Amino acid sequence: MLTKYDEFLCHQTVDTFDSVATSAREWTERIWFSAHDTEGKRQLVAGFGHYPNRNVMDAYACFVVEGKTQYCVRASRELRPAIDEVRVGPFSYEVIEPLALVRLSLGDNEYGLRFRIDFRGAMPPHEEEAQFAKSRGRVLENIKRYVQVGRPSGWINAGGAMFRIDELVWRAERDHSWGIRRGGGVPETGVQPGEVPRGYLYNFMLAQFDSWGVTYHVREDWDASLLSFSGAMMYPPDAGQPERRIASVDHQYTFKQDIRHISGGTVVFHTDGGEPIEVAVRPLSTCYIRAGGYFGFRGFTHGLWLGGYYIDGFTLDLTDSNTLKEVSFIEDFMCEMRCGSEVGYGIVEMVVIGTYPKYGYLSY
Repeated sequence: MLTKYDEFLCHQTVDTFDSVATSAREWTERIWFSAHDTEGKRQLVAGFGHYPNRNVMDAYACFVVEGKTQYCVRASRELRPAIDEVRVGPFSYEVIEPLALVRLSLGDNEYGLRFRIDFRGAMPPHEEEAQFAKSRGRVLENIKRYVQVGRPSGWINAGGAMFRIDELVWRAERDHSWGIRRGGGVPETGVQPGEVPRGYLYNFMLAQFDSWGVTYHVREDWDASLLSFSGAMMYPPDAGQPERRIASVDHQYTFKQDIRHISGGTVVFHTDGGEPIEVAVRPLSTCYIRAGGYFGFRGFTHGLWLGGYYIDGFTLDLTDSNTLKEVSFIEDFMCEMRCGSEVGYGIVEMVVIGTYPKYGYLSY
């Protein structure tokens, strides 16, 4: 089937753009977007998923107000024939200026959340190293991703209250990934079960200071041995300084006693040919993105076929301990970052499962 993308001279397979180069149903292309103020009072996380081998496109948004209330809207549709429109019901995503300016919108719906946000990149995006994993002869993961920090503008309306986004006191982050993806989606049935790891750590950071940005993505086994890593220091275009590769990080987070959530910590970045850079991390807000469909929540899972069109929404009371137990697993922690006298802001994602002695977890 021809789409508007087939008009451009950018084909890389002997097929049209409505197909990918593998029949793996795990093939996913995903947009993740984050916008928040610097006080930790308001935090939005939204995303889109494109699953060509499942014939599904979906979207979600989660908006946290003062750490007490989280508004959630999720939607899904049949991908074809509108495969070249990043739109799911009231959700839409527009690339206005490639790698520089994008727009996310959530229009009228009955679930109490609407927004229109423009993201302007503050620094060129960073292309991560590919994440690849194979088990018992089968590729489990083969993902490419780029990330970018920027400034947002626009508005959010939640529960009838209007929040104007001032780029002077708001920050934004985004990523775009594609490939064979494990985790976060619908599992296969009728196949040999996967191995259950003894323990595992996933940690991602994307943050910006006034004159530089930083990102890293690390996976570790139960004993803190490295499984995969990618990281870089980023700079504005007018800085005249190229991106610097981060060779490794030493993360020393602290955790809350009753839940595997970070409460603070430090990260030391070791760059190629440079002195170590230490950043102190202090969480200001938490967005529970499982509610958006990561690993499944209340009947909605990324990539799950829900018919020709589906939409739902709800509000979470984050002061209720039972609600937190239900929705916790993967969170976006909006953090203040301090490096010497410099102050920055960004997102830390952290998942620790099973045994991980470095942080005191000796069993499931």
